Amino acid sequence: MEYTNLGNTDIKISKICAGCMSFGKPGTMFDWTLDENKTNSVVVNALNLGINFFDTANSYSKGTSEEYLGKAIKNNISRDKVVIASKVYFNPGRLSKEAINREIDNTLNRLQTDYLDLYIIHRFDYQTPIAETMEALDALVKEGKVRAIGASAMYGYQFQNMQFFAKQNNLTQFSAMENHYNLLYREDERELIPICKQMNVTLMPYSPLASGRLARPDWDANTKRSKTDMVAKGKYDSTESEDYKIVKRVFELAKKYNVSMAQIAIAWLWSKGVSSPIIGATKTKYLEEAVNAFKVHLTSDDISYLDALYIPHKIIGALNKNPKPGTILIDKKK
Repeated sequence: MEYTNLGNTDIKISKICAGCMSFGKPGTMFDWTLDENKTNSVVVNALNLGINFFDTANSYSKGTSEEYLGKAIKNNISRDKVVIASKVYFNPGRLSKEAINREIDNTLNRLQTDYLDLYIIHRFDYQTPIAETMEALDALVKEGKVRAIGASAMYGYQFQNMQFFAKQNNLTQFSAMENHYNLLYREDERELIPICKQMNVTLMPYSPLASGRLARPDWDANTKRSKTDMVAKGKYDSTESEDYKIVKRVFELAKKYNVSMAQIAIAWLWSKGVSSPIIGATKTKYLEEAVNAFKVHLTSDDISYLDALYIPHKIIGALNKNPKPGTILIDKKK
């Protein structure tokens, strides 16, 4: 395993992050999530591989993702040996001071921990003033409930405005950005990613394998998740005809180097300056495969070959307004 610092902090994170959206009581968010025992098995496997970075959210499977992760961590490793990230936004009050203070306590209780290493705002809140949100997050850091803060999918100008407010007012600045980024979705290369690199903000993208579409030669798979995951279908199926050409190039390079397609896609992300792609694992073998991507070394010609066929896409991730209360699966195919 390789490690790096989270932004400008001294927090050491593995260069693979275990995504915990796949943990939680089945049926509370998705039908394919892992129960408590299976979650424990995946967490143990991640720890054995050297992965110390886990990403969850208050909204995942109605809080059971945090609960299952917390139990698995408590049963298998000392708390100070792991870095836990969770999120706030898809809850009543969004990013208001009241909501942030309520939700962090609920998150800590579910995770059975006194502090969170990284607290991420899940989206930009169009109703709460930036000042209120940044001051509330800074207060959590000063109280010791949170070690660092981060942001997730939003527009570049929104992220820059929040960072600028924090800097001007001597408040805690964001150390991480969890955005939508992979070979099939590269819109953030225009603004958000350059801003993050300029500020030394760690890039920890979600959906690095485009919900499996970059990990197999066929667009669809005969699995329960592939058949029932309407969010993944909503994010990727409308551009299948264009994007499948890129998938085929990933397949070609995987054959060339005798590695998996997933390893090519992950190595490409590292070549673009990503620190820790989030791998959502429903099986232990997926994390093992991801860790073996460190052995893949793409040439500049390989990267150009993978880049060449990309065309502009509609924005998927950043929101133009707050969704209706109770909405969690924002990209769901209708």
